[in-house]
Formats: sequence, C-alpha cells, structure tokens
Amino acid sequence: MSKKKALGQGLDALLGGDIDLDAPLVPENDSETKQENSEGVRYLPLERIVPNPDQPREHFDEEALAELAESIRQQGVIQPVLVERVESGNFQIVAGERRWRASQLAKLEQIPVLIRDFTPEQKLEIALVENIQREDLSPLEEARGYRHLMDALHLSQQEVADKVGKKRSTVANSLRLLKLPESMRDAVEKGQLTAGHARALLAVTNPADQDLLFGRIKEKGLSVREAESMATEMNRGHKGGEKTTPPEPKSFAPRDAEMASLEQKFIDVFGTRVTLRGTMERGKMEVSWFSPEDLNRIYEILVKDE
Repeated sequence: MSKKKALGQGLDALLGGDIDLDAPLVPENDSETKQENSEGVRYLPLERIVPNPDQPREHFDEEALAELAESIRQQGVIQPVLVERVESGNFQIVAGERRWRASQLAKLEQIPVLIRDFTPEQKLEIALVENIQREDLSPLEEARGYRHLMDALHLSQQEVADKVGKKRSTVANSLRLLKLPESMRDAVEKGQLTAGHARALLAVTNPADQDLLFGRIKEKGLSVREAESMATEMNRGHKGGEKTTPPEPKSFAPRDAEMASLEQKFIDVFGTRVTLRGTMERGKMEVSWFSPEDLNRIYEILVKDE
C-alpha cells in the first residue's frame, strides 16, 4: 500500500508496514552515531528530542502524565516515539509527545525512538490521528486540528474526514465549535460544557438568548437534551426559553421513538438543527442554517450523488 493511500486508515497505516515495533533495541552503550544510523528502533538522549510546534494537543493532563511517568519508571518506554531529523541536528517528535514528557518526569536520560522522514502533510495527519484515535484531544483541540489540516493543506471537510477516518458530519459538527464566543470556547476547553451543550448554544440564533442559555446551563446544570429544548423555544420567540403563550394545538400525533431517532440521524448528517413534525406516514422536515457556510454544506450533501 502506498503512503498516499494509507492516509486516513489509522495510525498503523500512516506509519507504513515496514516498521517492526518488536525489533530489538540498539544497546544503550552503543555510540550515538551508530544508534542514529542503525535500522529499526534505537535510543536517543532526551535533550536531543524537541516537540512538534504543530501538535494539535495543547493541554496535557498533569495527573495522567504523572501516572504514565510512574509506569515508565517501572516498565520503561514500551512503545518508541516517532521522530524526524531536523536542521538543528535534533529530532522533532511526530507522534508520542506524551511519552516524551512523561519520560522527562521519570528522569530518564534516553528513550527508544523510530527515525523517519515525512512530508508536512503526513506529519500533520499523524499527529492528529494519533491523538484522535486515543481520545486524547479536547473537543476544541480536535476542531482546531481539523481546521489546521484544512487551512495548511487546502482540504475540504470531506477530504479531512476521509484522512482521519471520521464521518463528514462529525468533522462539520466539530468545526462549528470554533464559531462559539470566546467565553463559551473557554468553558468547553475547561470541561464545563460538553460538545453537545456547545451545539445547543450554536443553534440559538439570537446572541442575547445564546448568552442567557449559556448562563442557565452553568447555573442549573442543564442536560444536553434540556439545553436543546430551551434553544428551540428561544428560536421560536419565547424569551428565556419559557413559553409565554399557550402552545398551539398539535395537528399531528405525538412523535414516537422511531421519529425521534430519525430526526437525530438527519441532525448527524446535516450537522445542523433539523426538526421533524408529524408521523412516519405524513409530516414535514425543517432544516436550519446559521451561516452561508452551513447552507453551502447542506447543499453539497443534498447534491453529492447527482
């Protein structure tokens, strides 16, 4: 399989099939030159390894790093760090920064590495895919990683989705988080809001209502479903998400579980608010958009098979 075709099929595919992680390590007392020129896994001093400035992961949990450091003290670094030689004579991390950081905490002098050469495209993808596959990224770090791939490599949402092995709707929903006001992005970054809460906030068309819903989520601990329901009421003109007039008589029977499930599937596909009204026999569907980009994305989804 070529390196180009391997992209998007997982970290193992990105690294290629010629890397033997079970190969014996170069002995620690070998000369540095021999280590660097030998095949397979070898040791490098920690001070010669530098982090990747394009690493999509911005925050490393200190408690998790301490636990990993203790494991490394007991077992050593089991999986080598993937690096690339840079002009300074040092080696830049392509994948495995957590292991490198934990090894520093464990006071190691050198760690096992694999030295390879990569294109800028491959380095970006490997760094992003490694973190996504291991669920190490926060929702906003993941969104910024997708945006970085799109901007740096001039990719569409579909192309990014193909490369990282995700659905296009997943990438689209993730990117929408970047449209949140700074205070709400900070709350997501700190774990005070989930990605589901953030999508409910993004569905609110009035900025004042959006701020109000944000406050209520924090103060009252609203569930994602409650936040979505309040966002819907706000968009219907009910201040604060509270109905000020009696509800209009329903012209259709109450929606069953099958309709609710179908509505969620449409939401996942379009990456925006979708409302189904009626029954499986008869009804209507409302698809909302909140920017020209949203409308263009929905249009491309609808006509992609034509």
